[in-house]
Amino acid sequence: MSEPDAEHSQLDRFLNLLHSTDDATAGTSIRLPENLREAASLASEMGYAVSLTELTVKGLKDVLEAISWRLVLDEHYRRNPQARPSLIEVAKAAAAIDDNPIAEEPDLIERAAAWVAEHHPGADADDVLWFAMGMSLARAIA
Repeated sequence: MSEPDAEHSQLDRFLNLLHSTDDATAGTSIRLPENLREAASLASEMGYAVSLTELTVKGLKDVLEAISWRLVLDEHYRRNPQARPSLIEVAKAAAAIDDNPIAEEPDLIERAAAWVAEHHPGADADDVLWFAMGMSLARAIA
């Protein structure tokens, strides 16, 4: 079995387990920070949660859901590399989503992304936006 097939099989199993309607449970013992255990107890007393178990299961499921989205997206990009947005596209989208005033200067974001990509491989959209804001500030005070 090739590596991508093994990963696909793991992804299928992960998603099937995550979305299973099987109500079987397993006893487990986990160590929790005392402050979180006490906060959960208070949340239950105040009527915001049924139990520590409910909160733990919900938190675990929420994190696993987020992981599932990332895994599915990564698989999509593996199969369709041309669909992966560029650093410029991600930076522009992030600026727009965050209502960052730099979103009004797409050319500045493009220049910042080009510089950041060349000088800091592995940088992300936040790095580009910080650099673009610095470029904008430098231009404003010059």
